[in-house]
Order: sequence, then C-alpha cells, then structure tokens
Amino acid sequence: MKDRKTNFDYDLIIGQQGERLIDHIFKNATIEVKRDFWTGTTGNIAVEFESRGKPSGISKTKSDYYAFVLAEQFRDEVIIIIKTSRLKQIAREYYLKGQVKEMGDDKTSLSVLIPIKDLSNFAYNDRATDTN
Repeated sequence: MKDRKTNFDYDLIIGQQGERLIDHIFKNATIEVKRDFWTGTTGNIAVEFESRGKPSGISKTKSDYYAFVLAEQFRDEVIIIIKTSRLKQIAREYYLKGQVKEMGDDKTSLSVLIPIKDLSNFAYNDRATDTN
C-alpha cells in the first residue's frame, strides 16, 4: 500500500504543476487562435506566414502561444496549444523541406503544412529551441 500512496502523491504533484501551467497560459499569456477545417482530411496544420506578398500570421504574431481548434471531423473537440517559439522552429523546418502551399482567397497567402503527428514527435525529439 505504501507504493500506491507514494505514486498517488507524485502523480498529484505532477497534475497540479500541469494545472498551474494551464492557469498561467489562460490568465497571463497571449494566445493566437486558429480554427482549422482541413486537419481531419489532410492530416496537416496550416501555419500562415505570408499574405499578398507581405509577412503575416506566424511571421508577425506577438502571441506567446498558438491554439489550433480542429473543426469538421474533430467537431471542435480537439484543441492543440503550442508555444509560439516552438511552432516557429517547427514551421522553419517544414518550410526548408518545401512544405509550403498557396491558400486563402485567390491563393494569395502562403502557409507551411505541418503533419499533425509531427507536432508531438518534434517536441519529443526536442529539436526545437525556445527562441523566437
């Protein structure tokens, strides 16, 4: 029984740390929110960086975090929150791989396509740095 108590206490501490992080994000950080209708079909998240020949989206944001609300097949039941500096690093990697697509009205915007499954793989492998 002692091991169960010890594991519970540890899990409780870890859970409370997560709660404090979420509390901090929603009370103190700025969040850019994007609603993505295509992720369920394409498996990608689109991160805009240019519109009409000028920097836009992630190139111009001042937000601390990005939140992607996944619509359509996900029915707005999945939200991915990622630190902007980490998302910029991931987006740079996929930009360099040529994962760029014209999007929007009259295809006047450019976005980097990032496979949703690679968001967690990228973070896990810690290839991203915490710099802007």
